[in-house]
Amino acid sequence: MRSVPSAHARAPRAGFRPARVRPGSVLPGSVLPGSVLPGGALLAVLAAACGGPAPEAEPFDVVEATIPEMQAAMESGQLTSRQIVMEHLARIARYEWQINAAVSINPNALAEAEALDAERAAGDVRGPLHGIPVALKDNIHTTHVPTTGGSLAFEGYFPPYEATLTTNLREAGAIIIAKAGLTEFANFMAGPPNQMPGNYNALTGYGLNPYDPRRDPREGRNDGRPALTTGGSSSGIGTAASFWSANVGTDTGGSIISPSNANMLVGIRPTIARVSRWGVAPVTLDHDMAGPMARTVTDAAIMLGAMEGTEPDPNDAATARCEAPPGRDYTPFLNAGGLEGARIGIPRAFYYEPVEVGGETIGGLGEEAAALMSEAISVLEAAGAIIVDPAEIPSFVDPDPEANFNTWPLCIGGHQAKGSDEGCSVNFKYGMKRDFDAWLASLGPSAPVGTLTELREWNLAHRAAGSMKYEQSRYDISDEMDVEADRARNAADMAKDSLLSQERGIDAVLEEYGLDAIFTPGSRGAALAARAQYPHIVVPFGFVPNAPTPAFPEGFDARPAPFGIGFTGAACSEPRLIELAYAFEQASRRRVPPESFP
Repeated sequence: MRSVPSAHARAPRAGFRPARVRPGSVLPGSVLPGSVLPGGALLAVLAAACGGPAPEAEPFDVVEATIPEMQAAMESGQLTSRQIVMEHLARIARYEWQINAAVSINPNALAEAEALDAERAAGDVRGPLHGIPVALKDNIHTTHVPTTGGSLAFEGYFPPYEATLTTNLREAGAIIIAKAGLTEFANFMAGPPNQMPGNYNALTGYGLNPYDPRRDPREGRNDGRPALTTGGSSSGIGTAASFWSANVGTDTGGSIISPSNANMLVGIRPTIARVSRWGVAPVTLDHDMAGPMARTVTDAAIMLGAMEGTEPDPNDAATARCEAPPGRDYTPFLNAGGLEGARIGIPRAFYYEPVEVGGETIGGLGEEAAALMSEAISVLEAAGAIIVDPAEIPSFVDPDPEANFNTWPLCIGGHQAKGSDEGCSVNFKYGMKRDFDAWLASLGPSAPVGTLTELREWNLAHRAAGSMKYEQSRYDISDEMDVEADRARNAADMAKDSLLSQERGIDAVLEEYGLDAIFTPGSRGAALAARAQYPHIVVPFGFVPNAPTPAFPEGFDARPAPFGIGFTGAACSEPRLIELAYAFEQASRRRVPPESFP
């Protein structure tokens, strides 16, 4: 059992009432859904709702504004943190009803901004995040705003201690303006045969992608889910729409990289335990990792440095694995010439081109995505990179299904319960039982349920209230695991995961070809990096058609889907990956803001 650090424990203030955001709602006392007020009037309404006067200065345009730009404006006296927060609150009030990006809003955000403004006036600036509003995925502990995981059982719940990464961000001067939406408890509640759509949770419903904020009109899928996917279980939609400057997501198998790709963001999934996992509701600590999602590599690098601790976290011993850069500062690696002479591998098999394994053809890219990747490789070459093509990953080209990474899936569906799980890795469902129960125990008597079993029972008892619209097949197959009796099976599956993803995976291809990184399309590199526990960065690059099967009905003009590129490197190689990603971003500059949210 994990102990609760008293230094992190903060009880909510008496009378504290967070601003809960429901589907189709806006901030209390602000504007009605669907109404659009001129900027000044909207600010005045927000000021009245938040208990302060409307600012007289010209509003600062926060749309697509970077963290350094906001910091420079505050340093020059052009505006204050309070004004920056007000502008972001105005955007939330104006547009939240269209995309449902937040679970709750911090009602004390303006007061926190004023306190940070006073510190600045006194000559005390904590760093590049001083006075900057950010959001956290709602499975990351905050004691001043509820932490719910999107579950009805945890509605309005304040944990007894703060996540280490939350403490680090707040000490760096960041303002947690909101808790971002998520797939309920990081998408390990409902898998096949009733797969929960990405960014759905029972508490606030569905999140919609700002690049096409419409619902899926297809028969059998017209339950409110988005027509354009929002990606994985972390919500990047508020960052894409400039509701806040950046957000923190969590990633077990791709839930930082996939939503970043889907929302034209930069996403960094760090090496496992580079950022402390203490105070983050888990799926499995063997693969869970928190990381930044932002509109630029610079902003993501600033966020990562603030999230990481200066010393290993005593509540997460694995944080000693990677050494933080001096001053927790990744900005020295923002080198526009970072691709010059870099050896970048192109793993063709599966990622770019179909491969046959055991008589089955898998992988490959569609015509539009293939053309984009060809263009992206040209960008690398023009920036001075040495392209190694192909640079095949041994476990991806092995014709033996027993030795191929892509035919060794995770046990994540109702059909993979005990007795039917021989052909998949049990680590996610085993880890969910082991680590989720330990997390609940760390909450003490304040927790609404004490075990995964109790949460399943609670959901069943509250089915009529909508607690389990898509059932809970992943909870079910996790809860049947026996932490002691199944320990050997989990260890064996983890060893195979490591063999295919590390020794015969990333480590092998990097060593064989002398590579700095491998280069992958869209969010496809996320799974290998996550299973290997290695870092991965995705950068925006273009769009591909949103043409699902079955097709949208005639007359539904689907807007294109964002599509990025990914860099994967060895363990603890974040500094080099940030350098490569920044150089690529500067050479391409392909991020486009969503048109619907000016």
